[in-house]
Amino acid sequence: MEESDAAEGVAVQLIDGEGEFAAEGAERFMAAAGVAGCGLSYAVVSIMGPQSSGKSTLLNQLFGTNFREMDAFRGRSQTTKGIWIARCVGVEPCTVVLDLEGTDGRERGEDDTAFEKQSSLFALAISDIVLINMWCHDIGREQAANKPLLKTVFQVMMRLFSPRKTTLLFVIRDKTRTPLEHLEPVLREDIQKIWNSVAKPEAHKDTPINEFFNVQVTALSSFEEKEDQFREQVQQLRQRFSNSIAPGGLAGDRRGVVPASGFLFSSQQIWKVIRENKDLDLPAHKVMVATVRCDEIANEKFGCITSDTEWLDVESAVQSGPVPGFGKKLGNIVDVHLQEYDKEAVYFDEAVRKGKRQHLESRILNLVQPAFQKMLTHLRVKALEKFKTGLNSSLESGKGFAVSARDNTECSLKEFEQGCADAIIKQANWDCSKMLEKVRRDIEDHALSIRESKLSEMTRHAKDKLRKALAEPVESLFDAADQTTWQSIRNIYKRETDAILPEFLNNLCQFEMEYAPAEEMVSKLKDYARSVVESKAKEESSKVLIHMKERFTTVFSHDKDSIPRVWTGKEDVRAIAKEARSAALKLLSVMAAIRWDDEPDRIESILTSTLLEGSVVSKIASAASADPLASTTWEEIAPKHTMITPSQCKSLWKQFKAETEFTITQAVSTQQAHRRGNSKLPPPWAIVAIAILGFNEIMVLIRNPIYLFLLFVGYLMVKALAMQLDVSREFQNGVVPGIISVSVKLLPAIQNLVNKVAAEQQAEHQQQHPHPHPHTQAPGPPQPQMQPPPLLLSPRSPRSPRKVASPAPSSSSSSSAVSSPRHVGEDQKPRPGAVGAPENEATVADSIV
Repeated sequence: MEESDAAEGVAVQLIDGEGEFAAEGAERFMAAAGVAGCGLSYAVVSIMGPQSSGKSTLLNQLFGTNFREMDAFRGRSQTTKGIWIARCVGVEPCTVVLDLEGTDGRERGEDDTAFEKQSSLFALAISDIVLINMWCHDIGREQAANKPLLKTVFQVMMRLFSPRKTTLLFVIRDKTRTPLEHLEPVLREDIQKIWNSVAKPEAHKDTPINEFFNVQVTALSSFEEKEDQFREQVQQLRQRFSNSIAPGGLAGDRRGVVPASGFLFSSQQIWKVIRENKDLDLPAHKVMVATVRCDEIANEKFGCITSDTEWLDVESAVQSGPVPGFGKKLGNIVDVHLQEYDKEAVYFDEAVRKGKRQHLESRILNLVQPAFQKMLTHLRVKALEKFKTGLNSSLESGKGFAVSARDNTECSLKEFEQGCADAIIKQANWDCSKMLEKVRRDIEDHALSIRESKLSEMTRHAKDKLRKALAEPVESLFDAADQTTWQSIRNIYKRETDAILPEFLNNLCQFEMEYAPAEEMVSKLKDYARSVVESKAKEESSKVLIHMKERFTTVFSHDKDSIPRVWTGKEDVRAIAKEARSAALKLLSVMAAIRWDDEPDRIESILTSTLLEGSVVSKIASAASADPLASTTWEEIAPKHTMITPSQCKSLWKQFKAETEFTITQAVSTQQAHRRGNSKLPPPWAIVAIAILGFNEIMVLIRNPIYLFLLFVGYLMVKALAMQLDVSREFQNGVVPGIISVSVKLLPAIQNLVNKVAAEQQAEHQQQHPHPHPHTQAPGPPQPQMQPPPLLLSPRSPRSPRKVASPAPSSSSSSSAVSSPRHVGEDQKPRPGAVGAPENEATVADSIV
C-alpha cells in the first residue's frame, strides 16, 4: 500500500511545524518510494515563496504530487506547515520534491524570520534545484514581497562552507501581457542589487553571483484565469526536469551529492546543525554522512556474511576435516559481500568508502581466519599421516631409511604447500610459513623417533646375537676350564664380533650416519660383547666352589677314559686325590681373573705353590714372612678384572678341602673293604686252630659220607642264597644295614628256591609219563598248568671254584624263564669282581639241588 502511495506522489511531512525532524515517517517514505536504491541518480527539488502564493498547487500540477492546497473559498491562510516531501510521478531520474512553509505568514509572527532562514538554508543545502515562487507584479518594485526572501537566500548562502552551485529557478506567477524578455532583465537587475547588498566574507566579497547560483527565469499564466494555458506552460516546464542531472541539465552542479541511501541521514544531520545555529560545513558533512552510511552498510554486510548459509556450511565442514576448494569457496563468499558493499557505497566519499571497505574486509577476514587455521591444522595432520604411511611403506619395501625419510618428507611438504595454496583466499595475505615450519618439525620429530626406534631395534638385535653367540660357548668353556680357556674365549669374542659388527655397520649405511656416531655405536656393541663375557665369567665365578667339586669328582671318580673307577685296592688314592685337587685348583686359577690379553700371570703358580704344594714347614715360613694370598688384588691384574681375590681363593680352598675329604675317605674305606672281601682263606693260625679243635668232627664226617654229602648240599644252598641276596654288596654300607636288608630278603629267597625245585620235579614227571591219546582222555576243560616262580640266582659268582656240567635242557630252560624285575635290575648292576665269573654256576647249583 505504501509503495502505491509513493508512486502516486503522496506527500509525507519531513519537518513538522515545531522544527522536529520526523525520522520514522521519512524512513517509511524512503523505503516505500524506493529512493534509497537510486544511488546518485536522483535529484532534489524544493520550492520557497510567500505564503499562499500557490507553491503546493504548482508542485502538484508540475510533478503529480498531492501536497495540500489552500481552499480559496475559506480565505487565505497558512496551508503548509514545516517541510513536506514527496516523490515526483513520472519524472526520470528519481526526483524528490520538498514543499517549504511559505514566508511572511501571519501565523508565525515574530518567529517567521528565524524559521524562514533555517528552512531556506536547509533547502539550499540538500536541493539541486530551488524554485522561487514570486508574483509578476512584484518585479521592479522596491518593496516587493520577494526581496526579503532573496535576501534571506543570499544571507544563508554565506553560511555554507564551500557550497555547491545551486540552480535558482524563478517562477513568475500570473504573468501579464509584458513579455518575459522584458521582465527577465529587470528581475536579474533586482537580484544583482540584492546580492551586492548582502554582507559577504572577505574571500567572496567580489565574487559574482553566478559562482554560487545558476539563475534561470520562467513565467506562468494565472491558474485561476487561464487554467488551460497554465497547464500547458506547466507541462512545458515539466520537460525541463527530465534528465535534470545529466550534463547540461537543469541541475548542473553535482558536487558533494550524497548517495540516495544516505540522503535521509544527511538531511537529518544538516537540519540538526541548522537548528543549533551553527555554520554548515558541507564537505565535512559529506564525509560525516559517508562515514556513517558506510559504517551502516559495512555492518549490514558483515551481518549478512555471518548468517550466510554457504559460509556456515563451509565453517561446519572444516571442523570435521579438510574442505576441497576451501580458499576458492571462501574467497567467492567474501567477494560477494564486498561487492554488495561496493554497490551500495559506491557514491559516497571515495576515501571514506575505501577505508570502511578495508575495515569490513579486515573484519570478514578475522571472522573466517579461525576456519582457515582449522583447515591448516587438518592439512598439517594429513601431511604428517601421509609421511608416516609413506615412510612405513618405503621401509617395508626394503628402501633405506634416510632415502625414504627424505623422499616422503619432500612429498608430504609439497602436498601441504599445495593444500595451503588451495586454502588461502585471494583477499588475504596470510603467511603459511609458520605452519609449514610446524609441519616440517612434526615430520622431523617423527622421522627422528622412527630412526631412534630402528637404531634401537638394530642394536637390540645385534646385542641378542652377541649374547647368544657368546654366553653359551663361554659357559661351556668355563665348565671345562683349563689353561687355554681365556685364549678360547678371546678367539670366540673376536670371531663373533668380526661376524656380527660388520653386518651391523653395513645396516647403519641406510641411515647415512656420520662416521663418528657410527663408530661410537660399534664401539658400544664391542663393550657390550665384553660385558656379556665378563658377566658370564662373574656368574660362573660365583659358582666356582661347585665347579671345583665337580672337577674334583670327575677326575677322582673316573679314569682317563672317563670310565667310573672301581676301588679294588690297587689304586693310589693319594696320587689320584692330588691330581683331582690340582685340576680343581687350575679351574680356580682360571676363574680368579678376567684375561683380555695374552700377558702371562702368576695366579696358577701362586695358588699351586701356596695351597697345593706347600708343606707344614713352608706354611710356617710363609706365616713368618708374607702370605701371597693375604691380599685383595693379583699382581699384573687390574682390580676391575679381578673376580676372586687371593684371600677369597684361600677361603674357598679351605672349604673345598673340607667338603672333599669325605670322598677321599670313602674311597680308602672302599679299598679296605674290597681287600677284606677278596681274601680266599682264613689266616694260617686260624686253619691250625680249626684242625686241632675240630679234629673229632672231621673224623666223623670222614667215617660217615652221608654227612659230608649233606654238608656239601647245605654249602650249595647257602652259596645260592648268598648270591641271590648279594650279601657282599649289602654289607658295603655297614654291618647293621646289611643284616637288616638280608633279613628282609631271606624268606622270599628261600620261597623262590623251594618253588624252583618243585617246578623241576613236576617237569621231570611229565617227561616220564606223557599224556594219553586224545580220544581216550576224559572229557573236561583242560587244567591250566601253574608256572612256579623261578629261583632267583645270580648268574655270576666271584668266588665260584669250578664249572659243573650243564643239566638237562628242560631244567635249564625252566630255571631261566621268569625272573623278578627287582632282582633282575640288581643283577644288571656292575659288581666288583664279577668279571670272568662262570655264567652257568646257578644252573649247576640247581642241578645239584
